[in-house]
Amino acid sequence: MANTKPGAFDVVIDVGTQRIPGSTIYDAQTQTYTITGSGNNVWALEDEFQFAALKISSDFMMTVQAAFLGQGKNLHRKWGIMFRQNLMGDAVHANAVVHGDGLTSLQYRPAKGTETLEVKAAFNAADVVQLERAGNQIIMRAAKFGEAMIETGRIQLETSGEVYAGLFVCSHEIDVAETAVFKNFRLDVPAASGVDGNQHPSPSRLELLEVETGHRSIIYSSEAHFEAPNWSRDGKYLLFNQEGKIYKFPLDSRTPELLNTGGVVANNNDHGISFDGTQLALSSHTQQAGRKAGSQIYLIDIDGGEPVKVTDQAPSYWHGWSPDGKTLVYCAERDGSYDIYAIPSSGGTETRLTASQGLDDGPEFSPDGTFIYFNSTRTGKMKIWRMKPDGSDQEQVSFGEGNDWFAHPSPDGRRMLYVSYPPSVPAASHPHNERVTICEQEISSGNVRVLAYLYGGQGTLNVPSWSPEGKFVAFVSYTYGDPSI
Repeated sequence: MANTKPGAFDVVIDVGTQRIPGSTIYDAQTQTYTITGSGNNVWALEDEFQFAALKISSDFMMTVQAAFLGQGKNLHRKWGIMFRQNLMGDAVHANAVVHGDGLTSLQYRPAKGTETLEVKAAFNAADVVQLERAGNQIIMRAAKFGEAMIETGRIQLETSGEVYAGLFVCSHEIDVAETAVFKNFRLDVPAASGVDGNQHPSPSRLELLEVETGHRSIIYSSEAHFEAPNWSRDGKYLLFNQEGKIYKFPLDSRTPELLNTGGVVANNNDHGISFDGTQLALSSHTQQAGRKAGSQIYLIDIDGGEPVKVTDQAPSYWHGWSPDGKTLVYCAERDGSYDIYAIPSSGGTETRLTASQGLDDGPEFSPDGTFIYFNSTRTGKMKIWRMKPDGSDQEQVSFGEGNDWFAHPSPDGRRMLYVSYPPSVPAASHPHNERVTICEQEISSGNVRVLAYLYGGQGTLNVPSWSPEGKFVAFVSYTYGDPSI
């Protein structure tokens, strides 16, 4: 049985009889796993493979991106995600697997010692796979990295209590070892049925995403629920909100520090730093005598202090600064309609910029000040739009199947990132606890690439969070399990 504990896993073992011992190596710097395994097969009546696993009794989703090293000997060598009732070779199990020849499938053994069954995907050569256990319902999803994840198989499988779940490699040759590298592994425990994410918020992971490669790293995790990182203009720290407060997160110490926001302590996830890095806009719940209670917009010195209120009506949710710092744009509800508004950062009269049917939200200036990007349900789906700063020339700029929220243009203005919900989520809703993607879209061509597949939603990427040079973006993912995994 195994080696010292590698990363998330408690158990590393060669299941079945094998001539060449396998191994699992965890690289803490890159948060990747290199797994080497031999074994006759994962198929038929009995399995042989290298397995890195942990024990889990709840429902879960496991997601990973992987690839074999080298050409390989057998076209049916396998890497994938698996959970099994025990560590015997003939155990009940299910796995989401990619073969050496690209065959992508959901395999499972419905009873101890019986033949393995299979549901083949409609496409080959996936490099991202996901396996979900929801009671006795087992779901596989897969994608070629950069494309939307689709469901490739769904079965009923009787499992009881605790199972072993993790990553595996099989060479399909008893005298040959094969190696695969796994990255972006996440084990997510979804909210139990009926759990409200507002009433029962989840633990959180603060992650950095390298935009060019899609590589993700967890840099901080907590049992507390926090949201919406901003990246400082000098690149040295992040800001996020937690339980109504704003925390500074230095990237060297990686220890949160409470930011002084004076008497404004009901802050939500709509906050952001001015282009010159000197001020922070806050949205915070406010009670006012004779006026409607709700979120109001405040400005504060970047190092903290007593905030100055900018808006006079509620609710108002900040989303963007103009590059010259003179204008704030925000989503506000007035007379039952949510639209985009602008106001001088020094205060004054607000200007309504949109008046369409449905919800308009998430306004953010392009770095050159030419456009305001926002999301709107005016077509029946939530899509990204843009307009001139005076509200003219409104045009749709995202067109996929998902419901797209909170576009954030890159520092060079060539790309934007946004969170996309599946079509099954109502267009005007951006809830917690959903399977979402972070998408990159080129401004000029409209080409879209999926950069991250995660469990999150509300709080994941609500506000500007690009690093100053445009190489990374910070976001938050969620789980009701161990957030360090």
